Amino acid sequence: MARQLDPATRNALVERVRFYRDLGLTEFYRRPVDPALLAVELDEPQTSGAPSFPLASAEWVGDPGPHSDPMEDQPISPRKSISAPPEIAAGVPAADRAAALQMIRDEIGDCARCALHKGRNKLVFADGDPNARLMFVGEGPGADEDAQGLPFVGRAGQLLNNMIAAMGLKREQVYIANVVKCRPPGNRTPEPDEANTCMPFLFRQIDVVRPQVLVALGATAATYLLGHRQPLAGLRGRVHPFRGMQLIVTYHPAFLLRDPRQKKEAWADLQIAMKELGLSKAASSR
Repeated sequence: MARQLDPATRNALVERVRFYRDLGLTEFYRRPVDPALLAVELDEPQTSGAPSFPLASAEWVGDPGPHSDPMEDQPISPRKSISAPPEIAAGVPAADRAAALQMIRDEIGDCARCALHKGRNKLVFADGDPNARLMFVGEGPGADEDAQGLPFVGRAGQLLNNMIAAMGLKREQVYIANVVKCRPPGNRTPEPDEANTCMPFLFRQIDVVRPQVLVALGATAATYLLGHRQPLAGLRGRVHPFRGMQLIVTYHPAFLLRDPRQKKEAWADLQIAMKELGLSKAASSR
């Protein structure tokens, strides 16, 4: 008979296995495990990508201390489908992009299309430059974002700001959005029906901004943007063609707060984005 673990031990083990899965290490079980049951149990953490940057960006390499509100990209159950992306919309002139984005926001309105609206304080649409060459997509709002109505304003947001600065850019020069626009209860991973409800609006935002490079922060963002599940280890380190743009996958900043050792890997991903954007490595030392 299987031994029952106390909740604290069980949660610690699940966290450790999630961490290994983020690194692509999955073949370490002593007994055969049903992959479907494992996926449901672990629901792949919304890995937050916080890169380990060069010495010039030491403030984002430092120990972040305890993280009280981690978000994780948890795997989508293989039995639950991911909606197909809509057709790529016609391009919007640069001068009209802010108005086009506002039209999308107006259409969303006081959204009650899925259950997430019931616990929402503020809907979190996006933030940044409508004409940005670089766009980041995360999983969903946390407590700070739900309170302020802006994406990435908590501790993970501070780390993302440092990541952007290390690339030689300012937050105001990029565009930031999430898979879902309302905070999931307890910062859990969005359910497929919740994400599928929000994704058409996100795709429209992407088509309006039409960045040169899109960075998916964590497994949930990568899953719903690319339309299929795959460990981050198999998605990172390369460029994915995406709706006429270049998509790069890295860790979510919240994951990097939990495991600062992975910042070096995230920085390598951001250097790929910098190369696509024509940003010099020297820019990261400014």
